[in-house]
Amino acid sequence: MKHHPRFSRQRPPWWPENEEWPPKRWRPMRGGPFFRRMGCLFVIFNFFAFLGFLALLRFVLAPFIEFHGVPQLERPDLIISFGLAGFLILLAALFWGTRSLRRMSKPLDELLNASNRVAEGDYSTRVEEKGPPEVLSLTEAFNSMAEKLEVNDKQRRNMLADISHELRSPITIMQGNLEGMIDGVYAADMERLKSLYDETQILSRLVDDLRTLALAESGALRLKREPTDLGLLIREVVSAFESQAQEKEIKVELALGDIEELEIDPQRVREVLSNLVSNALRYSPSQGEVKIGVTESGSGLREAGSVLVYVQDSGPGIESGDLSRIFDRFFKSSDSGGMGLGLSIAKYLVEAHGGKIWAESDIVSAGETGQGTKISFTLRAW
Repeated sequence: MKHHPRFSRQRPPWWPENEEWPPKRWRPMRGGPFFRRMGCLFVIFNFFAFLGFLALLRFVLAPFIEFHGVPQLERPDLIISFGLAGFLILLAALFWGTRSLRRMSKPLDELLNASNRVAEGDYSTRVEEKGPPEVLSLTEAFNSMAEKLEVNDKQRRNMLADISHELRSPITIMQGNLEGMIDGVYAADMERLKSLYDETQILSRLVDDLRTLALAESGALRLKREPTDLGLLIREVVSAFESQAQEKEIKVELALGDIEELEIDPQRVREVLSNLVSNALRYSPSQGEVKIGVTESGSGLREAGSVLVYVQDSGPGIESGDLSRIFDRFFKSSDSGGMGLGLSIAKYLVEAHGGKIWAESDIVSAGETGQGTKISFTLRAW
């Protein structure tokens, strides 16, 4: 906190501990440039107007009142001119002030009406950007705020619709199977119960993803940072997908250098890596290859003092039009088995660590092996 130079930065020993030092009422008041200009012009205009009025009053009262010790002026025409000039300056000040107030009051009235409409939920409301520079800045800020509120409201509505759609499928399957078991159409055997259990797992994963996404978007996500061996963490994640890689005969190549321990949240970084490795194995063809590597700072990173992690598959790649949208909520390809939340959550988790995440992709023809998609993210080295 910055204190005014007139006051000591140290709290006096006699000052109460639960009160702020220095008190706000002791701090100098600050005004914007517009009000400072208005105040200076008002003082200047009134100063000249007051001098002119005194000179005119002196001339008018001279025949009736004897001013002792004050020499009589021999040029009354100058007094009249000076007085008239002061009177004209006063009229100009009143005209200029009235015009300025009108230029300010009209946009402010429109802004007040627009703010009431926004408060009622009409986020499409906009105001005409006009008036003095300060009022113009205010209307521009209001329009920007209203636009963001409109976008957020649209995203919220779309998110509710997407969540309803994602929840409907497993609930419908569970409901149909349970009704069949109750009616005696389906046997309550182990296979059908396992199918229902898998659907509950889908619902549980969706709820967990939505909770993580809500915490990240609201800024309430808390990281439990601790010294972590990133290379060991990557090997553990790859080991968890070993059976899936062997089933498709996919070769997983690791390029892990000797990296010092990082202060990260291992559970959250594991979520990011698991999502990227799962996607890479899903889209890589049989007998394909997945490359996972780590590069230290100083090797062409976007951020100095960071560690870069990349996961690259040998799949068909992503169209350029979809490449910029893969980190959006509920965006997924037609052959995706997920819910379109994994990469969006990964983006929030990486940014919570102070890093960045991006994707690069090369389109290849069917049956050919190419570079596929490479997703990289950075983690700060401290």
